[in-house]
Amino acid sequence: MADRKGRRPPMVEVVRRPTPATGAPSSGPSTPAAPIRPTSPLPRPARPPLRSGPPPHGRPSSRGPATAPTAEAIAALAARERVPARIAKGELEGKMRARVWRKLHAEEAKRFDEAYRLMGQHPGIDLAEAFGLLQSGLTLEQFQARQARTRAKATVKEARSAVSAARVDGWLVDAIAEKVPLAVVLADRTLLDVLLQTHPVAFVLERSGRVEKLAVCALARRASWDVLLPRLARDPRLAQKPVAVAREPDRRPHSDPRPFLPVVGQRIRLVLRNGFTLEEPLLAVGPYDLVLGAEGAEVLVPLHALLSWEPAPEESAPAP
Repeated sequence: MADRKGRRPPMVEVVRRPTPATGAPSSGPSTPAAPIRPTSPLPRPARPPLRSGPPPHGRPSSRGPATAPTAEAIAALAARERVPARIAKGELEGKMRARVWRKLHAEEAKRFDEAYRLMGQHPGIDLAEAFGLLQSGLTLEQFQARQARTRAKATVKEARSAVSAARVDGWLVDAIAEKVPLAVVLADRTLLDVLLQTHPVAFVLERSGRVEKLAVCALARRASWDVLLPRLARDPRLAQKPVAVAREPDRRPHSDPRPFLPVVGQRIRLVLRNGFTLEEPLLAVGPYDLVLGAEGAEVLVPLHALLSWEPAPEESAPAP
């Protein structure tokens, strides 16, 4: 007890904040001032200028070349690396390298290797033809023959679209409206009937019904055909065995109507597949047919019925 009474109490030191030198004293608690960063006397260093010239370490620039790559450069790089032209163009423009693309697309790169190998074996074909040859499984001769047929079909389609069908269609519309008896000349016989309707690949007759257009060799009014028939020459061999019509237009002797356009108004000589030889003035040319004869006595001859044709000799024209 004596020790407790004789111990001195601990001393407490009170620290007071300094008051600002100017201004009125604040009655409330003061807010501490924000620290002030020291200002460096040295200026900030300038940024280095943009690098000009080729990129370091031979890497392609992401900004691309100054000029667009030429088609020759693209083709040369594509052939050397055996990659698509778009990949070669991309490398020349500073994008993905061809070798990187080949690693990322190994299967497709293998097909390009095979295509370029074929191009080396057959210098006359291009990359598209090489891929077509690979996919077809045909020999080069078979593939080129198929390509030729495809081009021929496109040529026939273009030729037909370039010729107006107004004259032929008008003649058929008049025949239907007038219900005039017609002579429908087939390969082995002649039908005397009335035309009711015409469809893209067939005629509809009153008594004979539907007749395929490929079976028709000529079409005329009956009265006109009766006058014309005695003057027609006919090959007896073709009369007994008419030439068949190929289903594919490009396989027929004459499917392009454009060669007939320059001789409109002149006399021409036609040999039909059933042996008849017609020699009449050419009045009009349609996409699928020719119109011969005189006004009011026309004869329609389909192009698929022709075996050959030529301008008629001048001496064969009737004397005035």
